[in-house]
Amino acid sequence: MLGDYRIKGRRANDIAADIEHAVDTGELAPGAALPPLRDLAGELGVNPNTVAAAYRLLRDRGVIETAGRRGSRVRPRPVTTPRDQIRIPVPPGASDLSAGNPDPALLPALGPALAVAAARADRDPVLYGHSSADQGLLDLARAAFLADGVPDGRLAVCSGSLDAIERILTTQLRPGDPVATEDPGWGSLLDLLPALGLRPVPVRLDDEGPLPDSLAEALAAGARAVIVTVRAQNPTGAALTPARATALRAVLAEHPGALLIEDDHGHGMVDQPYLPLVGSGATRWAVVRSAAKAYGPDLRVSLAIGDQETIGLVLGRQRLDTGWVSLLLQRTVAELWRTGAAPVSRVAAVYRTRRDALLAALAAYGIEAHGASGLNVWVPVPDEPGVVAALVQSGWVVAPGARYRMQSPPGIRITTAGLDPAEAPRLAADLAGVLRSSGGRSRLI
Repeated sequence: MLGDYRIKGRRANDIAADIEHAVDTGELAPGAALPPLRDLAGELGVNPNTVAAAYRLLRDRGVIETAGRRGSRVRPRPVTTPRDQIRIPVPPGASDLSAGNPDPALLPALGPALAVAAARADRDPVLYGHSSADQGLLDLARAAFLADGVPDGRLAVCSGSLDAIERILTTQLRPGDPVATEDPGWGSLLDLLPALGLRPVPVRLDDEGPLPDSLAEALAAGARAVIVTVRAQNPTGAALTPARATALRAVLAEHPGALLIEDDHGHGMVDQPYLPLVGSGATRWAVVRSAAKAYGPDLRVSLAIGDQETIGLVLGRQRLDTGWVSLLLQRTVAELWRTGAAPVSRVAAVYRTRRDALLAALAAYGIEAHGASGLNVWVPVPDEPGVVAALVQSGWVVAPGARYRMQSPPGIRITTAGLDPAEAPRLAADLAGVLRSSGGRSRLI
């Protein structure tokens, strides 16, 4: 079945990582049959559910395929690409509502800000030994964090949200540590955790954010870290309410040793108030904000504030690898921020109008949908592949929920950032027709 190769691992993530590595190196060939669940469980001395979870991870990542009683096999052309890089082809004339991008028309012109940053670079070129952060950008970030009720702390500039989160996790946790993670959640994060040898522990959520009981279960089970999206949650659009934030702070206060990371990627493009969970007693914490959604993904600039030790470790590791994030980009972001090049009130109002138009159109057909904040709407469906394929035939390309799920029920993510509100009723009608033919809906939680 596997030749001379012997699968290793005691946990689902370890088993999945071992198999994927073997596929990547050619030790497991395309088409190779994997052992039945109970056989492999007996060989490894683990529960069959552990092997089932490993196979499910590999199937979601496109590494293996399952065929009922015929078992599981390495795909003939295994996919080891991260979830968010697996794209559905967009036919000519179809609307791509799958990518999760901001609307380019709402991004600011970069020319003037780049010119200011470049002129400064001409006057005073950045050389080795210069400060790794632009003080003007740090001042703007600190003032914004404090205005939103985030405790004062040390600041770091990183290359996007995921870079900041990865640096925090690798300096604070060890392989095998469990991490409480939203489910559904950000696909890139769900890829990152196993790649770092960490174990994602799913936390259920609704429109108001993570459910306190579910977070409490994850922490009681030993989660060493918690990653929360306070608003514009990807993919569901969840946003904390004051009551939910209070309840979550109470849960976190019972586990002050857990590392708390808040991902505020929606900063600059949403109008919901920021309700921080930090300050609940966590001794290790960080809040991360990115320029990607408000100013453009290619700027690759994020800011993290946190306790002295956590951010100090991030800065120390950064000095040993990349050194710093381009000061030219940092100063460009600072100039865009300082001049109000993308007014939050205007941008957020446009995104809200587009999102609300689709939610209202879906509600008219009795379709359950979620999107309290941000760029996306999440719709529970009974059959992701079938619904996605049927919508493509109707001219709509949406993202299958498997990119974002661990244990939560199936769904689809629809990016409304560029959706013309006038088109929302047609999309809702097409989706209603697909759901009628598929026999119903499932629920988010």
